[in-house]
Amino acid sequence: MGDDERAEAVRLLWGPHPKPARGPRPTLDLDRIARAGIEIADCDGLADVSMQRVAAQLGVTKMALYRYVPGKAELLALMVDAAIGPYPTARKERGGWREQLEDWAGRLLAVFRRHPWALEATIGPRVVGPGELSWLERAVCALEGTGLSGAERMDAAVLLVSHVRGITQQARAAGPAGNPEAQLGTLLGDLMRAHGERFPALTAALASAAHSDGHDQAWEFGLQRILDGLAALIDRRAR
Repeated sequence: MGDDERAEAVRLLWGPHPKPARGPRPTLDLDRIARAGIEIADCDGLADVSMQRVAAQLGVTKMALYRYVPGKAELLALMVDAAIGPYPTARKERGGWREQLEDWAGRLLAVFRRHPWALEATIGPRVVGPGELSWLERAVCALEGTGLSGAERMDAAVLLVSHVRGITQQARAAGPAGNPEAQLGTLLGDLMRAHGERFPALTAALASAAHSDGHDQAWEFGLQRILDGLAALIDRRAR
């Protein structure tokens, strides 16, 4: 994204959005445009999103769409912020920092599972909108009063996001067939039956894993170990 695109993305995401004082009433708004792009991406993937396709989805010409959004880069920025949306805050957050982050991570996982194309659209430096930024705000706030520095609280949030992204990417790669852990277990199981004598530790580990249901095991295991690590650091600071 170039400097001009970044500046325009900031304006579209953060405003202000001046309304024309005269002339015909606008037929579109940024939210409708973003939602049209999201519908296409959810059904057909990010590669199928184009200004032409979004314009057709909205029943307008591509030139009419350019009156609101100057290009695809800015369109994707709007789509990401609308798809992720503002963090759904309750009147009062329940539990301590650990319970709050568990809930936060689970909610973010659900967002990426609904919109897996957002994984590709949120790679690298880019302009972040107010909705998406509210998620980072909530995670950092959950760790207030723990003794961690601001930088450490930010790093903790980034680490949790990485875990969410990794699990979502594995599920996406597995496709509609289902659980990526079960698929991997099946593939490795076949190999171990033929070559298990060369990998005794792995063979034993797979045999143990076969007795568990395996449902979201990597998700829950990784999440709890991240939170355990934070708890150990917080306890060390308190001492």
